[in-house]
Amino acid sequence: MTDGVPNYFSGEDYVLEFLGYRFSFGARDFEERVEAAAVKLGLVPSNDLDEDEIGDLVELAADGRIAGARSPLGSYLVRHWERLALVDGESLVYWLRKLVFRGAYLDHRVKEGLLAVVWEDESGEFAYAEPEGGRALLELAPTPSWRALQFRSGL
Repeated sequence: MTDGVPNYFSGEDYVLEFLGYRFSFGARDFEERVEAAAVKLGLVPSNDLDEDEIGDLVELAADGRIAGARSPLGSYLVRHWERLALVDGESLVYWLRKLVFRGAYLDHRVKEGLLAVVWEDESGEFAYAEPEGGRALLELAPTPSWRALQFRSGL
């Protein structure tokens, strides 16, 4: 962190620090990133969550807990917290935050021209490369999975 200036800025609704970096998010940006992180971790099957479900996930990511569940997803998280909080020694809150911040950090690097987004035909996924078309700079570490404990609405 440099002189209190955020390392990433998209608004002032959520200002959080993670691993020595300071990030300032607009509400919509933060909500979309938290929802995407929950999908990537397998906590929810898709990113078609309603406003209350997103609200519960945002509260969990921002505050590390859900004070009052707004949705069946939030109730599920609160009710099963002892099983969900840690999976194979990995913290759900930590990984939600890590994926939110990693995405923001990478987006900022792309915006600054320090990384380029490229499509890799072989993997069928986007990757990050040197702006001049060089080798991939960053291979993202694998993420733990909460798929075995995934929330399924209506069950």
